[in-house]
Parts: sequence; structure tokens; C-alpha cells
Amino acid sequence: MKKYNFDEIVQREGTNSLKYDAREMFFKSKDALPLWVADMDFKTPDFIVKAIKKRLNHEIFGYTFRPHSYFQSIMDWMKRRHDWEIQKEWISFSPGVVAGLTFAIETFSNPGDEVIVQPPVYFPFFDCVKGTKRKMVENPLKIENKRYTFDFKDLKSKITDRTKLLLLCNPQNPGGMVWTRKELEELTTICLENDVMIISDEIHSDLIFEGQKHIPLATISEKVAQNCMISMAPSKTFNVAGLTSSVVIIPNKTKFARYERAIGVGHLGMGNIFGSIALEAAYTHGHEWLGQMLAYLWDNYLFLEDFFEKRLPRVKVMKPEATYLIWLDFRDYGMKNDDLMKFTIQNANVALNDGGRFGTGGDGWLRINIGCQRSTLQEALESLGKAFG
Repeated sequence: MKKYNFDEIVQREGTNSLKYDAREMFFKSKDALPLWVADMDFKTPDFIVKAIKKRLNHEIFGYTFRPHSYFQSIMDWMKRRHDWEIQKEWISFSPGVVAGLTFAIETFSNPGDEVIVQPPVYFPFFDCVKGTKRKMVENPLKIENKRYTFDFKDLKSKITDRTKLLLLCNPQNPGGMVWTRKELEELTTICLENDVMIISDEIHSDLIFEGQKHIPLATISEKVAQNCMISMAPSKTFNVAGLTSSVVIIPNKTKFARYERAIGVGHLGMGNIFGSIALEAAYTHGHEWLGQMLAYLWDNYLFLEDFFEKRLPRVKVMKPEATYLIWLDFRDYGMKNDDLMKFTIQNANVALNDGGRFGTGGDGWLRINIGCQRSTLQEALESLGKAFG
């Protein structure tokens, strides 16, 4: 068994990295410790790099199609990781999860229709709805037992005959919740009763910590499978977001055909050679690497949790069940988000995500990315400790 080194520092400056090379643009600081953009500082796994290099040896990059092995790798991955048996005929493509959500909104609703979002949530959800001229309806999450859960009473009160879609973040970003079967069953029951289709963003579904189990939405029941679209990708899991290749899974034949027509109009279904190769390599060879990486991430989280408990107890940490993105509650400091962000940069020189961007419920929160070397995380936490302590 190969032992991967996640402590190795990889210099990312000068590579047009959004996370590193755009710091001055977003934070007015050239050297802020960047724990914001949701990609990791770990090397892309060697088996992915090797597969891409092998293809580079053939120096023609013309039009290609995806071989059966590509689809088989996805089907095998879903079966082994999530105990979910899918069919090749359900698998479509999107350049990215957000693009897939946008295509879905345009395909399965009309301008003026209502789309439900559940903030605080991954902020591109808002752009997808507003940018397609749909009406965004908020069903805010609520905190119970120190974790987010759905507000079903509020959800029922918000649905009208114009409500066509619900965007689900599963697992949840930024809170890191792995929705339970009971939670998903109640959510899907409400949507089925009201003929509301669910578009489920499951990009963090492989980043599940020990003791938790991700439940793909379509496995709740056959009726739910016929009423949903699921979007996944290796991008967060294997640090290949720049290769813009995501998987869309739609069990309903009619809905699948409609989605395929939507991406076909823009000739977006082909993707790119290296994205497809990386995806197949990740899903074929990635189990051992992922296991080691998750163990490293969890140790990073425990390090962070211990730091805040001892050094900054006024900051409350929402314990993650998934993802390398941790939700930090700074509300006890009484700052507005603009002031909180400014204070963090000017006094700690650490670049985090503004909780206010995640919508209702995000005020007073910051999101930190722990997908980095322990030394980087320690340096950032020490700086936060000095600034806020």
C-alpha cells in the first residue's frame, strides 16, 4: 500500500490559481493565507496525473467520445462508495455542477416559476436561480442540536402552484451536514405531494467522515428517483476542479432526454479529453488515496476544533459530517460581516469566505477550508488567535 504525503507543500503561486493569485483582487492582500476557495492544496493523485500524461504522448487532441470504461468507472464507484446501482443510460454530463444546475433550471422550469433554495447554502445557487429569471423562494435551514436541519413547516408554507424545483445541497455546504434518511424521506415526501422536482448537488458526497453515510437522493425510493436529478463530480474529491467534468444522473427517461437536448443545443456535452480521462482514473483507482486523504482531513479538523476550544472559545465550530469546509460562528463578536471580513484580513491576514454570501443565516459566520497542509492550517489558526484573542 502506497503511503501518500499530505504534508508536502506545493507552491501554487504563479499558476493562475484563483485561490492564490487572485488574493489581491479579492482581499487587497498579496500574501494572505488563502483558506477560502474550495479546492485543496494537496497534489492531484499520481494515478490521475499518470493517465493524463499517457494521453499527452499522443499529440493529437481532436474530437473524442467517452468509452464504455468511462461509464463503467462511474457505475462501479457509485456501487462501491454509496451502494447505489446506476445504469449507463442514466449518465449525462455537465462542465461543472453549477452549470448542470443551471441547465436543469432552464430545462425543467420556465421564467417566472419558483425555485426553492435552503440557505445558508453554496452561494452560486442564488445566481443559478436569478440568472435564469426564476423566482427564488427561501426555505432557511434551522439549527438543532448544533447542526442544520430542514424546516419542513416553513417549506410547506412556501410551496405554491408556481413552485417547480427545489435545489438541494447534499451533503450540505457550508455546514457539512450529511442528511439522514429520515430527513430526506420527509423532504422528498413533501416535494412529491406538490409535484416539485429536486435537483441535488452531491459534489461533496465522497468526502464523508467516519460514522456517516451519504445517501444519494435517488435511493430513497423509485418515485423519488423519477423526480430528481443528481449532479456529482471528482473535482472536490480529487482536486481536479480545473478539468471541468461533472456527472449528471437522471433515472427518468423523459427527463434525461430533455436534459440531453438542453446541453446538446450549446454543444456542451462533449467536455474535454483530459477531464474525462481524469474522471475515469479517479473513479477506477481512487479508493486508497481517498481513504488516506479523509483521515488527514479529519485530523486537521480535530486540530482546528481543539484550537478554538482552547484559544478562541467565543468562536463556535459546527462539527462537520462531510467536506473539508468548516463553518465558524463568530457572532459572539457582534461584528457585521463586512467588518468581520475586514478585521480578519487586516489583523490576521487570513483569507476566509464571508458567511453573508451564503444567504440568510450566514451573518456573523466565516467558512474555512482545511484541505491544506497541517503547517498551513496551524499558521492560519495562530494568526486568528492573535487577532481575535
